[in-house]
Amino acid sequence: MSKSQAFFYQEIAESLRRRIAAGELNPGDRLPSVREMAQRWGCTPGTINRAYAQLAREGLVVGYRGGGTRVTSGAFQPAEPTWQWATLVNRAEQLLLEAINSGHTPAQVKAALSVAVSRWQEVQSAGTPQTDGEPSAASTARLHFAGSHELSIDLIARMLKEQSPPVYLSIEYVGSLGGLTALAQGQADLAGAHLWDDATNDYNVPFVQRLLPGRRTLLLTLAHRSLGLILPPGNPQNVRSLADLTQPGINLVNRQPGSGTRVWLDAQLKVMAIAPESITGYNREKFTHLAVARLISQGQATAGLGIHAAAAAFGLDFVPLTQERYDLVFSEEVWQNAATQTLVGVIRSSEFKEQVQALGGYDTAQTGREIWVS
Repeated sequence: MSKSQAFFYQEIAESLRRRIAAGELNPGDRLPSVREMAQRWGCTPGTINRAYAQLAREGLVVGYRGGGTRVTSGAFQPAEPTWQWATLVNRAEQLLLEAINSGHTPAQVKAALSVAVSRWQEVQSAGTPQTDGEPSAASTARLHFAGSHELSIDLIARMLKEQSPPVYLSIEYVGSLGGLTALAQGQADLAGAHLWDDATNDYNVPFVQRLLPGRRTLLLTLAHRSLGLILPPGNPQNVRSLADLTQPGINLVNRQPGSGTRVWLDAQLKVMAIAPESITGYNREKFTHLAVARLISQGQATAGLGIHAAAAAFGLDFVPLTQERYDLVFSEEVWQNAATQTLVGVIRSSEFKEQVQALGGYDTAQTGREIWVS
């Protein structure tokens, strides 16, 4: 397959960067002529000129009239880290262009990068609840989120930093009930919940009424998402329903008590008259959907309950069981402040909805809908 000229010059520039970094090309060494490089790479002289110009902008090479292009004396010096950032940006740009040339949309690429960061953070934290680091000095407003794990929360945090003025969103995944409790105690500005109430067959509203009685509260629909069984590729044990979790050889990884996923699972097991102790691994608990998917991808479990997007992030099989509504919950006071309205603007934007849909298993038809609870 022929390489697109849109990013081919970046590949050429990267090959020269590596040679300079490895000491194969030293300060003062002359790079091959544009004509020679064009013949070597099978491309146009213009493509080579773009590669050389890129390296020159990074301070790695300099062109001399009549003397060709040579490696600079300051190339890759530890005291000058600019090249490291430029190299990182160039690699990111190459990934972006390659993905777009392969048929992906910019929204899909941005969503994929966000999930990749989330996956990396999951591995680093080994599935324990995490709070983001401190905001940058440029941040003029802060919001603290506490609640159930949701991949699009990370998208929101990134997009808020891109607003003018930027808003910093700290994130603490403590489960749906933990988030509502933090909101009730004034320890969070907003909570994230997907709690199904079997008595009313509704999400979140009955729990908000019980945990925040008498307080005027706003539920903002973030998205509807597909919840089901996360399974190894190919579903080798042919798991099709919750009833199959009791079969010999099935090894579950569960979510922690208080999470919306656990609340739904326990309610379903009760209706089906399935004793939790009959399920191997029922008491093994993780705090995020990605933690569940990671253990299954590593062969440490054979089944888990989670969202489609987490299964997709690790290339796992998925059997959908229900569609749940995930809401962000605000007090009336917090809802009215400027930082919150910036967040609402992000959520209602077409860019956010496109990126959420790219995660897989999401329906954004009602994203941004308001439900007031007194």
